[in-house]
Amino acid sequence: MSASPALEYAAPVRVALVSPYSHGYPGGVARHVEALAGELLARGHEVRVLAPHDPDDRLARLLHRGLRPQRRSVPDYLVPLGRTVAIGANGARSNLGLTLDGVARLSRELRRGRFDVVHVHEPNAPLASWCAVELARAPLVGTFHAHSTSRTVNLAAANVVGGRRLYNKLGVRIAVSEAARWTAERFYGGRYRVVPNGVDLAAAPPTAEPRAAAGSLRVLYLGRAEERKGLPVLLSAFAELRATGVDAHLTVAGADPRAVRKKLADLEAIELSGPVSEHEKWGLVGDADVLCAPSLRGESFGMVLIEALAAGTPVVCSDIAGYRELVGDGREGAVVPAGCPQALAAALRGMAGDPGRRGRIAQAARARAERFAWPRVADEVIAAYGDAISLPEPEGPIGRAGARLGLRGADRVGSPRDRRRGLDDAQPPNPRPVGRFGSWTGAVALAPAAVLVVLALGGSGLLGSAGPVVDASVWPLAAVALMVAALLSRAEAWNAILRASLPAAARVARRGTARATMIGVVMSATLPARLGEVARSLVVAGRIGRVQEELPFVAGTIVSQTALNLLALGILGTTVLATGLAHGSESGLALATLVPAVGLVAGVAATAIVRGRRGDGKRAPLATAGAHLARLRRGLVVLRRPRSGAHAVAVQLGAWALQLLACYALLVAFGLEGEAGLGGAAAVLFAVNATAALPGLPANIGVFQAACVAALAAHGVVYGQALAYGISLQALELAVAVALGVPAMVAEGVGWREMRERAVHATAPRGAAPARAYNRRPEIFDFGR
Repeated sequence: MSASPALEYAAPVRVALVSPYSHGYPGGVARHVEALAGELLARGHEVRVLAPHDPDDRLARLLHRGLRPQRRSVPDYLVPLGRTVAIGANGARSNLGLTLDGVARLSRELRRGRFDVVHVHEPNAPLASWCAVELARAPLVGTFHAHSTSRTVNLAAANVVGGRRLYNKLGVRIAVSEAARWTAERFYGGRYRVVPNGVDLAAAPPTAEPRAAAGSLRVLYLGRAEERKGLPVLLSAFAELRATGVDAHLTVAGADPRAVRKKLADLEAIELSGPVSEHEKWGLVGDADVLCAPSLRGESFGMVLIEALAAGTPVVCSDIAGYRELVGDGREGAVVPAGCPQALAAALRGMAGDPGRRGRIAQAARARAERFAWPRVADEVIAAYGDAISLPEPEGPIGRAGARLGLRGADRVGSPRDRRRGLDDAQPPNPRPVGRFGSWTGAVALAPAAVLVVLALGGSGLLGSAGPVVDASVWPLAAVALMVAALLSRAEAWNAILRASLPAAARVARRGTARATMIGVVMSATLPARLGEVARSLVVAGRIGRVQEELPFVAGTIVSQTALNLLALGILGTTVLATGLAHGSESGLALATLVPAVGLVAGVAATAIVRGRRGDGKRAPLATAGAHLARLRRGLVVLRRPRSGAHAVAVQLGAWALQLLACYALLVAFGLEGEAGLGGAAAVLFAVNATAALPGLPANIGVFQAACVAALAAHGVVYGQALAYGISLQALELAVAVALGVPAMVAEGVGWREMRERAVHATAPRGAAPARAYNRRPEIFDFGR
């Protein structure tokens, strides 16, 4: 389809701009729509923006996880479509309108507005954009802003939700970049013209001369603290940059300061500006020596990059699909591998050491920004409107019905199922920081399905006549309730240890400790090497103070709790021996208990051997280790204060008792209480906890079941029944972990991937090699070191 000259449609047109995102929580798409509306109005066109809008009240903060909307005046051209809800998608938080009253108002405006063209932004986002495409009777133009490589999500949206049929109604399809076009053509079919986002060059500050002094750098991060934006990568790189002696200053703008502080180990030379106005934003961009955009994936364009180019500010950004077509490495800035703080620090160091290079880049940046000036972009958009208006009507009733239902393309070129046209090579999938243990999460998720299969086979006698579940409406539910109560008791015991070790002013609320415990449980269920313990330590350390300083102390409280677990394990071992499970293996049972006990004693002894003294030269590492161990010893204080630790001991042992009853309830559900009884439940609980001392797999899959089989076999339970019980018990634990852990993560404002990266990085050796490929874990956190 050839683009018509904009001058052919110089006559005023009546345009409806539809956006699914909140005007009160403006992001890239909302600001693009707002700027486009201003440009069209300045040219004499009639414009209505149909978009949700959130008032600044308590309900808005509740629907957006405590974040307040910006206090912005509602322009005359805006038609509010109700409230929005914050929803996580594609590694970011989208504020989408999902109310029925908003849809009703949208329908009325489209019927009564007598629009010449309806321009729908982000047609693949619910709910306003979907309904606008379905309900509009005027010629349709759609702009696709997103870049995504997820086959599952996009193919489901295209074929199951009906995206292909819906987008066939668009007379003209626009993509804001080649990356966005790659996604749209690959998954939704059709043809797309690239019309980028625009920038107001008149609002940009004049290009400033770089400072003559080398070795100093003012770095700006402008964006939200979302996972895909990669802010932790920059924070780690900035710490490394300053450690090499560079006089650098970092300003973090646009992000909620509370969310940023959770990711920080130190605030030195870092300024948190929070959300900023348009005027403040341009001031920050103009004052910066470098704008850094360390996004990990999912960026289709990069509006902040264009704004930096317009101000003549050099850019250091990730080598991802949406950025590499805007910034040339060595021309308008530097492009570095995504998720690699070492490469990012090196690029920033190069900028700091060469002010002359920054000056040359500033001139090239300003010239590059001319391509995205709003007058030029608006000409291309108006040309698209003209092409949509001039499309001929379908011929005959069948043609009109096919176009109305979206069975044929309104652009008269059809909708091929997959128009890749070599884009697989031009736009490789975005780097996604998948950890080395990520493949095990699928196996964990399949555990409940495995339970059903095993129970079905057992009922048919293929696994040794495991038999049907007995009284399934009571005992499995009782086991779930007891397991939940046990986890809550563990959280209370940990809180008691923390309260005994902390001054009153720094105590952690029970709710915070409970959330951290649930997060730790779900991470332990999906990661090996006891990383769940690290995860919950990070959460609580962040609540107490600076993570780097408080993490050793919190680890000490977990050591205290581990000592209580060893006490409970010893009691269980005694019970197991009394039931005759050992059968000559008493030494093996003692060794199973001693292995974690020896590790515990060694850790506690180290705190008394190494003292935290300040040193210099070769003694600095020893002094650092001593400082950390001194903080760890603070967490062991409950072991030396029996009175203050009595509550912790009682509640922790109570948690084990509840777990014992849960194991027994599941035995009753399988009809095995006569063969195994309470002693068998104790044997199972001892076996699974003893074998979990040094886990190698997420949730100790396989080893867990083997422990259950060995424990129950000593009580005369056949192999098939014992295996079915072991899988069912682990599925029950995993289900409880997910049911409690996921809401805790949502309430804490962290995602599973982010929490995993924090935990893995906190245990990685200092100076570990950076990720070499896109499917490797980036070293992006610097907690506790």
